[in-house]
Amino acid sequence: MTFPRLRSRPVTLSWRIAICGALWGCLAAGSILCGDEYFFLKKNGTEVQVRGRVIVEAEDGGALIEDRAGRLWAAESDQIVKREKDQVPFARLDADKMAEAVLDQLPDGFDVHKTAHYLICYNTSPAYARWCGGLFERLYRAFNNFWDRQGMTLSEPAGLLVAIIFSDERTYREYAVVELGESVHSIVGYYNLMTNRVVMYDLTGAQKIRQAKDRVRQSVEINRVLSRPEAASLVATIIHEATHQIAFNCGMQTRLADVPIWVSEGIAMYFETPDLKSSRGWRGLGAVNRTRLKRFHSPNRSRPADSIRVLLSDDRWIQGRAEDPRFQGREAVLDAYAEAWCLAYYLIKHHPDEFVKYMQLLAEKRPLQQDTAEQRVADFERFFGTLPGLEQKFLRQMSRVR
Repeated sequence: MTFPRLRSRPVTLSWRIAICGALWGCLAAGSILCGDEYFFLKKNGTEVQVRGRVIVEAEDGGALIEDRAGRLWAAESDQIVKREKDQVPFARLDADKMAEAVLDQLPDGFDVHKTAHYLICYNTSPAYARWCGGLFERLYRAFNNFWDRQGMTLSEPAGLLVAIIFSDERTYREYAVVELGESVHSIVGYYNLMTNRVVMYDLTGAQKIRQAKDRVRQSVEINRVLSRPEAASLVATIIHEATHQIAFNCGMQTRLADVPIWVSEGIAMYFETPDLKSSRGWRGLGAVNRTRLKRFHSPNRSRPADSIRVLLSDDRWIQGRAEDPRFQGREAVLDAYAEAWCLAYYLIKHHPDEFVKYMQLLAEKRPLQQDTAEQRVADFERFFGTLPGLEQKFLRQMSRVR
């Protein structure tokens, strides 16, 4: 099959800033709660009933609510029509009720595949759903084993992690355009911070797989298609987004907290290249990301001396909309991703203990509480020293990576 080309790697967490920009003003001064309640919200002229817990409550009555399916609802005070206490303690939906809730929001024809940690809703071939489930579970084990070896204890997700797989690109776009807008044409899969779900489509072409008569032949066909070189970037995108989902559900990061985007993206890029030929896991975990390294060392790239400071303090560079013209546009976004991977790679390889302590600090950040640029830099320098000194060591080490 012919694989679609990506114009550039999407900024998968870009909507975080848009969401927080509208809410920080009214919510940042509030307190963090965890009671179970019924909320009657007025959204776009329609009343919606949400059962869940308040994550943050503002002084003016606005709230950030997590429902029992793991979705976040941002409600300003005038959108909350009524709220009632529930005597039953808050808990995520069990697997069957979660499946029912997700399927109710999808077109007809979807089925469910469950694994130890995932609920996969799909309308493509069962073989592809099983293949994805196996891939996600391998990633989950690799992610947890890696951080356990680094001395960072992670928690089990509160419920099953949800992935939605469409049979083809067209139906995927029809669903995803509401969340992605025009970016849907260049994104083959994404993790949504608000719904807490990964959304993607069958990269193999469902009909090809269905033509294989048995499960073994179907699995062979899937591996054959996705092991082709031109499929590598597409599979990496799915792994990249699934890594985000794990990180935001295992206690490493908190949704809508002010964790610098370079950290989230750097970690996702560190894990994004799977070893599809290995049934035992990510044998090449932490391998050099050739695409990012080539971009970082490109002779045509002009790297300002304050690149690391900008990356740490201003998420807008990695979004391509920084005020400084040096950090604007598509080329700047690619440069930011290259810088983010290189910085994460360098710190994990050469300062692993300090990196874990830095990640533990970021894990304590609370939703909708924004740090200043100065605080972000101070957090970083607390563990890695002053930026000028780190810059020299960073560039020297990365010049040796091949």
